[in-house]
Amino acid sequence: MTKNFSLADFLNKKVELYNQPSFLVNDPVCIPHLFTKKQDIEIAGFFAATFAWGNRTTIIQKSKELMQLMDNAPYDFCLNQSEKELKSVSAFKHRTFNTTDLLYFIEFFKFHYSKHKSLDVAFAMHGKTVEEMLKGFHQYFFSLEHIPERTKKHIATPARKSSCKRLNMFLRWMVRQDDKGVDFGIWKNISPSQLICPIDVHVARVAKRLNILTRKQTDWQAAIELTEYLRTLDKNDPVKYDFALFGLGVMEKY
Repeated sequence: MTKNFSLADFLNKKVELYNQPSFLVNDPVCIPHLFTKKQDIEIAGFFAATFAWGNRTTIIQKSKELMQLMDNAPYDFCLNQSEKELKSVSAFKHRTFNTTDLLYFIEFFKFHYSKHKSLDVAFAMHGKTVEEMLKGFHQYFFSLEHIPERTKKHIATPARKSSCKRLNMFLRWMVRQDDKGVDFGIWKNISPSQLICPIDVHVARVAKRLNILTRKQTDWQAAIELTEYLRTLDKNDPVKYDFALFGLGVMEKY
């Protein structure tokens, strides 16, 4: 128990260190922070999270490039785009994300926002757990008439045992709310206590070094195992420790 308390104290200090406005500068979460309208925040955040693999500087640059192509009004663009405007984004590409993928994402946003005011229901309506929500969201996202097979690789699902790191990160941005100004807390249909910690190779490495993760694969089960431990430290806001684990892994090379 003493060991557990000392680890909690260590991680809480790291949360305080990294859950700060300075974190925004070099993290993809800076992209939705360019906006104030709820729907713009959601769409910009979703694209930034989707692009979030590889070099963070490049992720931010490409996300800003796309927002500029959308006239820095992604909600209005997705709902009211003309053929000419669609052509203006047709050359956009980020790694394996290309025009086909982008046009389908825009089509989905137009479909969803024509019926709903917020993107939160696209997740919350599918169940009471994040696992159910992510499985349901994947089916919902790919429920339109013409689905490019290649685009499916950009939206993860626990049904395929993916860790769903980018979607869990996006949910953290939208759901968590504190006084630090990093996460937005604009979604009220999902509780911070329900969130699953985003996990990648860096977070998994740190978690194993701290002896709070035993699973070898960095998959959905690993995300669940890690989050279950983090809930013993803070049952109401376990994913705040994403800051600590990410900071230790990426910033401190722990």
